Amino acid sequence: MAFLWVKDREVAQDILQAVFEKAWLRKDELQRMENPTGWLVRSLKNESLQHFRISKKFDSIVDFDIEASEESLDRSEEVKLVFRFLESLPEKQREIFQLREVEGLTYEEIGEYLEISLDQVKVNLHRARKTLKDYLMQQKNGK
Repeated sequence: MAFLWVKDREVAQDILQAVFEKAWLRKDELQRMENPTGWLVRSLKNESLQHFRISKKFDSIVDFDIEASEESLDRSEEVKLVFRFLESLPEKQREIFQLREVEGLTYEEIGEYLEISLDQVKVNLHRARKTLKDYLMQQKNGK
């Protein structure tokens, strides 16, 4: 996730290491948390934002360069279509879709992380999936 946000493997590794250091220092507190995964994802996002503040790069960390990801990773055509599709989604749907389908967070974890209701998570994820299905059908039919 950090790599998709910062587009630099070494920086992403540094960010991840900083999050793990913070987690290690708060390991007792994390063990008592209801949602340690949410805390870790939020910390990762915050560290990434801090990197952008320091480096004066204020690009959205949810957006990512499709061409760079396609060049650096060997992906099937269908996966490339999904990445192109994700770029066209509204930000909230894109973020929820990524947290659910890529990161594997539960609806409850996503709601807590984004500070939105469970219903909002479900509605946005449903819309994103429906739009994806329609998009893939259009691509398949050559429209």
